[in-house]
Amino acid sequence: MVRVAKSWGMRAEHHDDLAEQVRRDGHCILPSLFPKSLITEWHRHFEPRLRSHIEREGHAQNRGGARYYVTLPFEPPFADPFVFADPDILAIVDRLVGPDTVMCQLATDTPLMGSDYQEWHRDAPPLFPEWGRETPPFQLAVNVPLVDVTERNGPLETTRGTHLMPRDEALEKVRRGEIPVERVLMHAGDVMIRDVRTIHRGTPNRTEESRPMVVIGYSRRWLHRPEVSIRIPRSTWDHLDEEHRHLLRFNQVVTELGQETGEVYQNFAY
Repeated sequence: MVRVAKSWGMRAEHHDDLAEQVRRDGHCILPSLFPKSLITEWHRHFEPRLRSHIEREGHAQNRGGARYYVTLPFEPPFADPFVFADPDILAIVDRLVGPDTVMCQLATDTPLMGSDYQEWHRDAPPLFPEWGRETPPFQLAVNVPLVDVTERNGPLETTRGTHLMPRDEALEKVRRGEIPVERVLMHAGDVMIRDVRTIHRGTPNRTEESRPMVVIGYSRRWLHRPEVSIRIPRSTWDHLDEEHRHLLRFNQVVTELGQETGEVYQNFAY
């Protein structure tokens, strides 16, 4: 599929504003960043992979019933610099977690009919729990829905500002209703950039269609979480530009992907 570079692009002031939204609120939305044709292609390739995952590992259900975390293979169409090295995404990411960021994750979260509400959680523990305060951002999740996210098919529920609070304080304020809960509705091709410490949860998918959400992880250059990683086949690595290799530099390069192994990112809620 031929990729056409965006002719518009955001101005630096827009990147500044969106990064400030993430610092303040915990997330920002970039509407219609990717073309529908690209999203349709990813969705078409993802569905058989989801079915294979359910057959192989569906018994685990570590993210709740009828909800599946599936790592994407780093090969076409998913190993696409047009997506993971999008200049607008990286400009915002660099402002939040510093220059020389590392891409550490390429996966999906998909609720099906029969899924339920998750517990309120964060996606990472604090860097220094003994300090009693939160630090600046250190890891981000960039979410790209492969279908429109509606009220009925399992939208994310999130909160604003809870990434800046100690976890227990944030959870208590959410439970007491002191912090509003927001349901994030998106169109296929929209992008959400969020601080992984924000209190959030998945909701039930009440439709007969899956609701896959891609998650691309970026972290500060010194942070390594071994449970989230990317295995890159040599054939893909050899065709990447030097800047893209640098973005992926801490991930394992393998001769070939071969037989898939089980998902190692099991403990996801903090």
